[in-house]
Amino acid sequence: MTFRPSDLNDLEKETTHYGSTADPRGGHNRILVLCIDRDDDIGSKGGVKTPIMGRDRCADAGLRLAIEDPEDADANAIFGAVKEYEKLLSKGYHSEVALVAGKVNRGIEADEKIGIEVNRVLARYHADAAVIVSDGEDDEALVPIIQTMIPVISVQRIIIKHSRSVEYSYAVLGRYIKMLVYDPRYSKFFLGVPGALLVVSGLATVLGLTREALALVMSILGGAFIIRAFDIDKSLGSLGRPTPTGFIRIFSVFAGVLIIIVSIVNGLSSIPSEALVTKDMNFLDILSNRLIIGNFVHGTITLMWIGIGTILIGSLLSNWFKGSVRAMSDILRLVVLALLYIPILQFTSVLTEGTNPFTLISSLFIGLAITLVVATFLFQYFRSRKGGEILKH
Repeated sequence: MTFRPSDLNDLEKETTHYGSTADPRGGHNRILVLCIDRDDDIGSKGGVKTPIMGRDRCADAGLRLAIEDPEDADANAIFGAVKEYEKLLSKGYHSEVALVAGKVNRGIEADEKIGIEVNRVLARYHADAAVIVSDGEDDEALVPIIQTMIPVISVQRIIIKHSRSVEYSYAVLGRYIKMLVYDPRYSKFFLGVPGALLVVSGLATVLGLTREALALVMSILGGAFIIRAFDIDKSLGSLGRPTPTGFIRIFSVFAGVLIIIVSIVNGLSSIPSEALVTKDMNFLDILSNRLIIGNFVHGTITLMWIGIGTILIGSLLSNWFKGSVRAMSDILRLVVLALLYIPILQFTSVLTEGTNPFTLISSLFIGLAITLVVATFLFQYFRSRKGGEILKH
């Protein structure tokens, strides 16, 4: 096979199609076999620009990536897409194969780039169904987004067959350990957080503060979970390349976290002194005390919901300004958050006043019905917007 770098990204050339123009089984007429490389190994390692269309161009791209990095699974995924394309042709389907890629750091920018490239491919080949080929769950996370552009009728995962010997198993394990140690995307949490916990525990032991060490360890661990859950580390990293949407997200996250902290303090102050029967109550005694839990939740819920809503509104505005389909999920989260407010207040009344729990159950069912209606409406709305637009993710 002759590798022609100038041909890899040449989407202006006519694509040759084989087989009949209709599915012999009466189903889809034009099937696109789409290979996804979310972290852009084909570009960063193979030096090939995407999107790529056509059997020969995709095969040449996979060959170049395999030569540059024989251990990369994406090369096998590309060859798997070519094989799936040839299999469809042999069965009489009208088909085409294409390769799209994101960016090295993955994330929103990578998904947005893939969305643009998929639209470019669909503009050249008007398929009515797609078969997704990938090398793992990371690439397959984009399937729901691609489904908003074209129906996905099959997802094929290419799994590399490794030797079953113990030596090769240790070799594969060693590579993953090396990735956790040297890859910044993973090392900051797999090494940074445990390292901070060990340092705090060691210093506390030396200083004789063993009892306080538990509180410090829990605080560090909780802070790490919050930072990762709300993408605070990514928001701080975006300060080097500030954008309006980035500042909206950063402000909303910090404001929301501060309000949540205030809500917890307000909840603690709402616990009546008579509920604290004795100072020697342990954690299980507190959890089993209905007055303590009920009054704490009642004092926390309003500010807690405002804080969470602030974070979700910031995410919604950020995604809306970027035209991302993630805005639909943000709207649904806000709707669910609002619908859960009354049931939680009723839950506190059940704990503190012993009210009828059936009112709580009826509120939950009503909230579920409203959520289904809103979700259906939003899905239809965003689905109708995809025609004639570049859907960003």
